[in-house]
Amino acid sequence: MIHTIFRHSVLLIVSLLLTACSDDTDVTETPLRSVRTMIIHSAANGDQRTFSGIAKSTQEAQLSFKVSGTLDRLPVEVGDQLKPGQLIASLDSSQFQLEVQQSQATLAQARATLRNAQANYDRVKRLYENNNASRNDLDTARSAAESAQAQVKASEKAVQITRLKLSYTRLNANKTCQVADVPVSNNENVSSGQSIVMVTCGDDLEIELSVAETYIAWMKRGMHAQVSFSVLPGQHFDGVVTEVGVASTAGGSTFPVTVQLSERSAQMRNGQLRSGLAAEVTFEFSADSAAHSDRILVPPVAVGEDSAGRYVYVLEATPDSKQGVVRRREVSVGQLNADGLEVVSGLHRGEHLITAGVTVIYDGLQVLVTP
Repeated sequence: MIHTIFRHSVLLIVSLLLTACSDDTDVTETPLRSVRTMIIHSAANGDQRTFSGIAKSTQEAQLSFKVSGTLDRLPVEVGDQLKPGQLIASLDSSQFQLEVQQSQATLAQARATLRNAQANYDRVKRLYENNNASRNDLDTARSAAESAQAQVKASEKAVQITRLKLSYTRLNANKTCQVADVPVSNNENVSSGQSIVMVTCGDDLEIELSVAETYIAWMKRGMHAQVSFSVLPGQHFDGVVTEVGVASTAGGSTFPVTVQLSERSAQMRNGQLRSGLAAEVTFEFSADSAAHSDRILVPPVAVGEDSAGRYVYVLEATPDSKQGVVRRREVSVGQLNADGLEVVSGLHRGEHLITAGVTVIYDGLQVLVTP
């Protein structure tokens, strides 16, 4: 009996404790997470943008043979200075010389045939005038002479062609240039049009670079730039945009831009600046230019990245001005500079960007805004 009363008492105490815990759970509220925000503004100040490029001569050419053959002479090397008329390379010409001899023999035979045909025509013509040959005999003789004459002309053209092909076995410089590349070797079989040497001529340099679509609309021919080279630290050269291209299928969203150095310099003439050097080209955009009117700079910590790409969180307002709802926003970013990370798309002026507490929030979460 006592044991039964004790068991009932224990069950009653446990039940009361559970009821008390349940009541505490119902009245306890989970505190809202706190975040900090900033209002999005477009960048007010103009700044500079630097793009990397490669220097090349404004007169650059890939030299090749017009006929196929085997290289038997290649006397030039990279860095050699070429003078007008200097031999760059030659092909084995024995086959072409035989073709010239063959065409000359064919021409000689054609001329002999023409002499015989012309003599026969003259003889038949006299006979016809004396009524000792028919009109048909005269026409046949004239046709044979004319055919022989046409064959001589064709043979003469064949000789000219074979001689021209023979001349194509020699590759000579036509102006003062410098050898930039020699991609072939002696005794190698090469085809017509295959690059034998690359040469750069003249003292003018230009820089080829790729510009992102964010800035290409503001690149214009005649736009000025500053060019620097790592091989000449501390020195800057004036440049001007000469070409603004269109994006290729392989290039994606980048566009080719060409900047030419404004003046010839001593560095170019003495060889310190040459094709192939890495260059940095800096453009300055003013604060009121269209390139900056929609630029948005945000703290780098406000931008996250996961498998879906880069994103930020913005605050959606609620009736309570001290609270809001988190909304995830996919963004595209540009360059990072001292003022912040450039957001190219995804944000708009006037929105509230969450700048602190980003790692512990998620889309749809209600948060508390702290000053």
